[in-house]
Formats: sequence, C-alpha cells, structure tokens
Amino acid sequence: MKVLELQTEQHNILYQNALDLLKKLIATQSFSKEEDQTALLIEDFFKQHQILYHREQNNIWAYNKFYDKSKPTILLNSHHDTVKPNKSYTLNPFEPIEKDGKLFGLGSNDAGGALVSLLATFVYFYDKENLNYNLVMTATAEEEISGVNGVESIYSKLGAIEFAIVGEPTEMHLAIAEKGLLVLDCLAKGTPSHAAHPNNDNALLNAVDDILWFRSYSFPKKSELLGEVKMTVTVIHAGEQHNVVPDKCQFTVDVRTTENYSNTEVYEIIQQHVKSEVTPRSLRLNSSSIPLEHPFVQAGIAYGRKTYGSPTSSDQAVIPCASLKMGPGLSTRSHSADEYIFLDEIKDGISIYINVLSKIL
Repeated sequence: MKVLELQTEQHNILYQNALDLLKKLIATQSFSKEEDQTALLIEDFFKQHQILYHREQNNIWAYNKFYDKSKPTILLNSHHDTVKPNKSYTLNPFEPIEKDGKLFGLGSNDAGGALVSLLATFVYFYDKENLNYNLVMTATAEEEISGVNGVESIYSKLGAIEFAIVGEPTEMHLAIAEKGLLVLDCLAKGTPSHAAHPNNDNALLNAVDDILWFRSYSFPKKSELLGEVKMTVTVIHAGEQHNVVPDKCQFTVDVRTTENYSNTEVYEIIQQHVKSEVTPRSLRLNSSSIPLEHPFVQAGIAYGRKTYGSPTSSDQAVIPCASLKMGPGLSTRSHSADEYIFLDEIKDGISIYINVLSKIL
C-alpha cells in the first residue's frame, strides 16, 4: 500500500519538529553509558510541547495527558544511545548532513529516526481524549550494550503494559518475533607438555571437539518465523609459543535463540553435550514475540505492512510483555560507515505509526 503523504499542517509540524530533534541528537555524542546530553535534548522536547515527563539516570518517559489506570497501556520505546563511529567513516559522524534526500550522521538510522518518529506520534495522540489505550513513551539508554540501566531498569515504574512497540529500523514493517542472544565463554582444559612428546590431552584439540559440536548440532524445535537456534564460534585463544602444548583453550560462542527455547534451556542442553566449562555472560536476553492475531499486528497488516522474524536483538529482549519491532530505516545501515536515513522514511514513519495506531486507539 502506498503511504499517504502528510497533508495536514499538523503532520508537517510533527515531521519538522522530529527532524530538528534528530539533527540535534546526531550532533551530540551519546555512546552507551554517556547519554546524559541527549537525555537533556529529549527533556527539552517534552518541555517545548508542555508534556510532563520523568527521568531516571538517562531514561526519560511520559504518559498521555488523559492517562487512565483502568485502561490497558501501550509502550512506545526507542533508544538514544549509539555505538562508536565505524572506522570507515568519510563524513563527520556528529554533523547532521542533508544530501540527496538523506540525513547522514551517527545514530540517524539506529535508532534516531525511529525515536523521533515515535516521539512525534506520541505528541499527536498526547492530548486526545477517550482513547482505548493509554500511551507511555520511553526514550532509553544502553540499548547498544544490552545494559542494565536502560529500559529494563525503569520498566517496573511504568505501570501495567499490554504490549510494546520498539522503535528500530524495519522499513516500517512488523518484526513480530526477534531472536534472543546468549553469549557463552567456554574453557577447554588439558595437560601442558613439550610439543615434542606424546600428549593425548591437548586443550586446543579438546576445544576443537566441542567447537565441531557447536557447528553441527541442530536443535529439534524449529521456529516458523525465526528458523533454527543459531550457534556461531566467534573468538578463540590458546597457547603462547610453538613448542608448548597449552593447558587451556578459551573460545566464545554467539547463540541466537528462538521463542521455542528459553536461554536457560539452551544453556542446559549445551552443557549436556560439551566437555568444556561453559559460562553464560547473561541469560536475560531471551527471544520475544507478539501473536499474529494481535489487534495492532492485524491493523498493520490491513495497512499494507508485512510481518517477519528478526535475527537481531533489541530492547525487546528485556521487555517482558508482548512486543514487536517497527520503525523507519533499514537494519543493514545500522553501525555502518556514513550512516544515513531517508528524510521520506521519517515522514512516512510518522504517518504509518499514526494511521496504524488510530485503528486501535
């Protein structure tokens, strides 16, 4: 379905305000754990729109004007932290540059475009009466490092949430399922010796046996949306010199889980099959999803949006309610050199958010 152009003066104002804020965010360094200055910009945005807000550390949130505890609540969430600039940048990552219908700058695509589009959407609905749902808008920190001081730290303060829309670049399609993340630090042990003598307990070779298992094992349950649990060995270290058999070999495994298994279940299965000591960095970043029949999902489909499963992780992993990922921009542009978002993607994003939400609000 062709996205409707923003025709009213109100929509144009929403878009321009969102664009102005995004340019300010780009120009302000906001690496994970260092988002205090962009938090101030978001505070100023709420002040300009006379919206009461709350802040804890670098997380800011606000409720719609006619919030009613008797009604279910929709969480609108996106993050304002960024990764550090890709080393291949040719432009100044902190200079917002408009060129050829694009806005260049660090965080423009991930996830500044989604954040400002959600903020514009929240402003649109903020003072409307008799909505079927409440809205709570959160602009949060530490998403890029899955930090504990982001949305997870304030979720319990928001009140009961029926479902969440997480703003990430999805081309405004509906990522109704997302893989979880489980990072494992593995240690294979052996007997050290001189390389010239026989040794059947080489830690490196012991690790290889387990690494081959990680490469070949297939979890029985397959997800219709997310496919298989994916395990990838990404780091390995053993030994210090050529003539010494090492006593240990350390390796790291990146595991992307599906809704068919909790991270704890996957970890327990792995422990049953490998000899190495396996230590998870965290078990909290589980797979997330929302039912296909959910009213918002059905409203999005009716508006021409597609549904799919996302292989990348986001704040969904630490939001315990039903959730989906949806926002302007393209995921493959994230963390790239000379990151950008199309201006029309922001304009259309605001329109799509408002139109789809209007079907259930």
